[in-house]
Amino acid sequence: MERLHPNLVAGVLEALETIFGKGYYADKVIERLLKANKKWGSRDRAFVAEHTYEMVRWWRLLWAIYGKEPTLKRKELWNLFAIYRIWQNRPLPDWDKFDQIRNFPVKESFDALPEEIGLRESYALWFSEFSYEQLGDLWPKIAADMNKPADVYLRVNTLKGSREQAQKILQTEDVETKIFEENSVGLKLGARLNTFRLKSFHEGWYEVQDAGSQFIGSFTQVEPGMRVIDACAGAGGKTLHLAAMMQNKGQIIAMDVENWKLSELKKRARRNGVSNIETRHIENAKVIKRLHETADRLLLDAPCSGSGVLRRNPDAKWKMQPEQIERVKITQAEILRNYSKMLKVGGKMVYATCSIFPDENERQVETFLQTEEGKNFKLEDHKTIHPGDYNTDGFYMARLVKLA
Repeated sequence: MERLHPNLVAGVLEALETIFGKGYYADKVIERLLKANKKWGSRDRAFVAEHTYEMVRWWRLLWAIYGKEPTLKRKELWNLFAIYRIWQNRPLPDWDKFDQIRNFPVKESFDALPEEIGLRESYALWFSEFSYEQLGDLWPKIAADMNKPADVYLRVNTLKGSREQAQKILQTEDVETKIFEENSVGLKLGARLNTFRLKSFHEGWYEVQDAGSQFIGSFTQVEPGMRVIDACAGAGGKTLHLAAMMQNKGQIIAMDVENWKLSELKKRARRNGVSNIETRHIENAKVIKRLHETADRLLLDAPCSGSGVLRRNPDAKWKMQPEQIERVKITQAEILRNYSKMLKVGGKMVYATCSIFPDENERQVETFLQTEEGKNFKLEDHKTIHPGDYNTDGFYMARLVKLA
């Protein structure tokens, strides 16, 4: 039974004020809010997190239903909360605050809205128009799929044991999972929960990793004994996958421009029992130059718009701007031209993004192949994963071979 309390609703509204008023990221806002309210139980915390994320997700649509311009005035936010609840067919408590809004004609207002995908699926107008330009008739379905609840996937660490063993261990912790049939290491959680508190997580049996992201590891075709460079490693989710595929044999050089992310990778590697990773901070161009023509495999998990992961980061719908996409496209092209020099002749490079836009994906690869640095590369295979394909996030990956 759902329990509503004025303090919980006020918590949601405080989070919305911070996210939209100060531009903070939703996950950090919720994390701080929950830490500040330690007396809230698990249901209370889930209520606040869910309502915050979903009201952020549907922000444009909710205000359109209400018929008002967005504002952060607290009274109007109370009304918007009520409209969200009515729209979701969820009961409103018998509080005085809702007396003037509880009979608002939400359904009639929604039905009268223009048949514009960006409005109906709650995306910024520019983003929806740009997505139409990029994706054409695919956009309406992708727009809807990115608003569906995200499943939680685990990637089993095969250095510890098999997927079946991990599944049995999770069962002893009262965690039910389903096999993700499309690969050999994926499990889908039966219900959302905090796996980081589980003993099996701290023993390194798995990492939380979207199923779409898991495809990238196998797409690299790494083998034990190779020298592999993960040049945009971040905190190392894919690096750890490569290490498991290599059975801890050979060498992985994990690189990033942000050293604190590599520090986090080292902690995760220890938990996973990984011993073949060396980290290198990209402080300048010399770090790249020293590794020219040394890698059997090169993974470029490039910075991108993040448009493929909006279901998990709904506040990015409103933070993203057109000029950011243009800037990131320049960065992607530079990474392809400069980092590709680290690959040996006969080696394979995988360029990957979590974007749904061809401008960041196949068109970047096509452009690279026309450059001086890319003329000796050949596209071997590429794959696009749309958010609705496996109910995962959106990803792109291209594998290129260096011929000479």
